Amino acid sequence: MFAKANAFLSGWRMTWIAGVFLGGSFFLPMIGYPWAENLAWVTVVVCGLPLLYLSAIRLIRNKGICKISSALLISMAMIAALLIGDLFAAGEVAFIMAIGALLEDMTTNRAKQGLKKLIALEPETGRRIKNNQENIVRVTEIQKGDILRIVPGETIPVDGVIRAGETSVDQSVMTGESLPVDKAVGDTVFSGTINQFGAIHIQTTKIGEDSSLQKLIRMVADAEEKQAPTQRIADKAASWLVPVALMIAIGTYFFTGDIVRAVTVLVVFCPCALVLATPTAITAAIGQATKHGVIIKSGEALEKMGKVNTIAFDKTGTLTYGRLEISDVLPMADLTSEELLAIAASAERRSEHPLGKAIAENGKAKGMPLYDVSDFSMIVGKGVVATIKDMKYVLGNEKLLREAGITITGQVEQVLEKVRTEGKAAVIVANTANVIGIITLSDVLRPDAADMVQTLAGLNTEVVLLSGDNQKAAAYFAEQIGIKKIAADLLPEDKVKNIVTLKRHNAVCMIGDGVNDAPALKTADVGVAMGVIGSDIAIEAADVALMTDDISKIPYLKWLSNATVRTIKSAILLSMTINFVAILLSVQGVLTPTTGALVHNAGSCFVVLLAALLYDRKYRGGQPVMTS
Repeated sequence: MFAKANAFLSGWRMTWIAGVFLGGSFFLPMIGYPWAENLAWVTVVVCGLPLLYLSAIRLIRNKGICKISSALLISMAMIAALLIGDLFAAGEVAFIMAIGALLEDMTTNRAKQGLKKLIALEPETGRRIKNNQENIVRVTEIQKGDILRIVPGETIPVDGVIRAGETSVDQSVMTGESLPVDKAVGDTVFSGTINQFGAIHIQTTKIGEDSSLQKLIRMVADAEEKQAPTQRIADKAASWLVPVALMIAIGTYFFTGDIVRAVTVLVVFCPCALVLATPTAITAAIGQATKHGVIIKSGEALEKMGKVNTIAFDKTGTLTYGRLEISDVLPMADLTSEELLAIAASAERRSEHPLGKAIAENGKAKGMPLYDVSDFSMIVGKGVVATIKDMKYVLGNEKLLREAGITITGQVEQVLEKVRTEGKAAVIVANTANVIGIITLSDVLRPDAADMVQTLAGLNTEVVLLSGDNQKAAAYFAEQIGIKKIAADLLPEDKVKNIVTLKRHNAVCMIGDGVNDAPALKTADVGVAMGVIGSDIAIEAADVALMTDDISKIPYLKWLSNATVRTIKSAILLSMTINFVAILLSVQGVLTPTTGALVHNAGSCFVVLLAALLYDRKYRGGQPVMTS
């Protein structure tokens, strides 16, 4: 009952009503309505009762010094003002505290639906083969050692090892890799990944809570629980503010014998401006970030981002576009690159593999003359065979060419080794006798990635690459954009381990876009998701979402966070200075509880004004520019 009443009184509607009555209690007596002083009782009840409730709850539930909070000090000042009959002073301190709490609450609500969507990725059924018969059973009925059949397009329900068949598996949900991974007998497959082409039989190795997808779900849930709410700066200071305020108030009464002066000390000592410093600065900063297409989900994230000195990036879809394009067309016979591409694009037109599709689409986009194809066949996990103008062509990997009896020369081996070093995928093109060329494909690096890394370095922030791609691909992309620290071949749990290691000596931000990044996003001090291309789960797991795929927003976010932290510190210094001067004037009797409350209120207004300037501050490559 008390909690419901507290929630009702603490809302915006009742708080604004309390503000109207507080204003009336101050101005109406000035124009001849002395009875209006009692209007402040409405403010005391509406804003004061939640304050008393919060103080009592913290006294009962918190341990040790945490029992003493800013709410307790403000409650004491409110009660002291009431005891000497200064209703306006009592209402004013309660009202300012209520506004500060509402501003902070408004910026700390966070979406927490990602876990449900992650759970929804797990299939409900699987095709179990028993006694040479295939039956569809619920995933919960699958046992370790069972043989399952996975057809093209199906999501793999459990972890297992392939016992029959070959295929390509989209395991971006687990590794974030942009390319499907070719799988054959003896290879491991993970739950939640998608079988793209051939039908395979797998033997179950991990089920239920031990499966890779369930581990992913648990990591997100555990990371969510580890996210503690930000403790207000005022509450941290309250452990010494309360005893100091009481000592000064008691000392003032002891030496002057004037209870009004003692109460005035308590009123002006209230850390309302201190309470407002953080939420108002954060509200202004979040408002500015929204204008720039950056959604910051909590004030805590903004504060933490200002302390970040290490940013870890996923590669695919973050530093790169996450799409395949032809990188090199390398003829190795008596033909031009255009002729080689035309042959390859023609042969791959009917391919279902992403590499083949990318070659065909590139040829079509360049207006290449595409030839009629006959005797087309696709060999899962290896490549394609097609006949063009009565000439048979083989396009695929080394394994397919060797099976076709085509010699791979030392020159071809050298080119392939160089391609691997650059982290590219290669499609070898051959006729029935010789290799006639190689076409390489790679993910496309964002053109502004290198500038972003350099700008972050100027903001004293180190950049680290955490990628599910292989070591060579990750190293190649890292070198292109100037990242020196990399970790590759990472599963989601490996990314989490790397984040945990980095956090031992650094404040860490993680930038990602895929489902596989969700645990790392939650584990990092701050998680940032690429909003447009990112998965819903990654966006909801993160603290910040970019509404565009413009990674130049990352240095802007870091700059804004730094500016916010500086503004908060400046506001705190200003509020403490005003409080110190007001205390001296209160002890001397210059201020009364009412005038002290007005000075106290003016300090709060200065803090709000200082924070509001953040909203119009412009970013110029790390240099703040103020606009009118």
